[in-house]
Amino acid sequence: MMRIFLFSCCVLVVGCSGTFTSSAREESQQNEGSDWAGFLGPNGDSTSPEKGIVSPWPRTGLRIVWEKKVGEGYGMPSISKGKLYQFDRHDNTARVTCMDPRTGAEQWKFEYPTEYRDKYGYSGGPRCCPVVDDGRVYVFGSEGMLHCLDASSGKLIWKHDTQAEYGVVQNFFGVGSAPLIEGDLLIAQIGGSPKGSEMAPFDEVKGNGTGVVAFDKKTGKEKWRASDELASYAAPRLATIDKRRWCFVFARGGLVALEPASGKVDFHLPWRAKAFESVNASTPVIINNQVFLSETYGPGSILLKVKPGGHEVVWDDAKKGRNKSMQCHWMTPIYHEGYLYGCSGRHDSNAELRCIELATGKVMWSEPNLTRTSLLMVDGHFICLAEDGVLRLLKVNPNKYEEVSKTELRDRKGEPLLEYPCWAAPILSHGLLYLRGKDRLVCVELIPSR
Repeated sequence: MMRIFLFSCCVLVVGCSGTFTSSAREESQQNEGSDWAGFLGPNGDSTSPEKGIVSPWPRTGLRIVWEKKVGEGYGMPSISKGKLYQFDRHDNTARVTCMDPRTGAEQWKFEYPTEYRDKYGYSGGPRCCPVVDDGRVYVFGSEGMLHCLDASSGKLIWKHDTQAEYGVVQNFFGVGSAPLIEGDLLIAQIGGSPKGSEMAPFDEVKGNGTGVVAFDKKTGKEKWRASDELASYAAPRLATIDKRRWCFVFARGGLVALEPASGKVDFHLPWRAKAFESVNASTPVIINNQVFLSETYGPGSILLKVKPGGHEVVWDDAKKGRNKSMQCHWMTPIYHEGYLYGCSGRHDSNAELRCIELATGKVMWSEPNLTRTSLLMVDGHFICLAEDGVLRLLKVNPNKYEEVSKTELRDRKGEPLLEYPCWAAPILSHGLLYLRGKDRLVCVELIPSR
């Protein structure tokens, strides 16, 4: 069965529900660091520009600032202008909760009913994190409800039932591709189908030209639609290449490259395993004029050089058999100075954290037995969260796997605070590191207040 979503050793001990933050820390964090307002952070690549992290971690561990229970779902929160927005599910209600990112204190909440049921028995909660922009919060639920809310009050501004309006047939794990903002547009993978398609087996479902849809971010009015592709679980990416804006969408069947202002498609590259029960879930990585794609069910990875109207293949894994360079399941690899770092492997038993050379796909090193992991790069290090809740601090090093510290977060009773599945990548905002497990969000101090 598929699963998506999505040294020095120390043990952290905290109360089951506690807040340990100081007024000095609160004042400091208002003026330092950066927001994390959407999927994969300020640069869309799971990297943080912040500096001054604790390395190595002390024996007593990183300071727990706060932790609290959350509902069903796999998404991380987003943080903007002193507010944290968490999107999850409680019974048959989808809920957006606005909190103080320094304390976890609730400020407002917005709810709507949901009847989504996962076909494979996974969580019925949201897969996508909120997207915050220009005083608005956008949330895309697993059942296909797209809402725009006022960021200060939670008041509804506009909404779309994409399942009803575009004929979206439920994918394996529902809706799981976070939208993004480009100027006045909200661009989202929709993947609709002609009327009556809901009665057909999913492997026979075809698209109706709404693979990617752009909405006016202020009014919700549709501005353009493109592609017959069905939706995947990879988020769209934006880039400027040769002074032109591009949008790259790794859809169910492959890559759609288009102009974000108009929706005009430059090219479509098929890239997906032949098996029906396969998905694309790793977001494209953009490096200058190159695009890196990776999946875990069949062909593996491919590196493209793009230009208006077309592309050329630099290298790919398609014919490498078992010797593929990188096979990312849901994790998006991180690029740094000529190398890519990512988790390769479909299952926890065969997953390996790898470093590969971008130009050739050569595997520089590969570390097994970590289970499936997610990365955040900050200040010359990786924060590495394994799906079993183990947290590691690694040096960014293309020559070898270099572990600096390792920990498991536990409460005063010795119970783990982060329980399987920890499938969402860590996020960092204003010195505070946020981690999510099955039913809990934990905030720790990674960068001490000055």
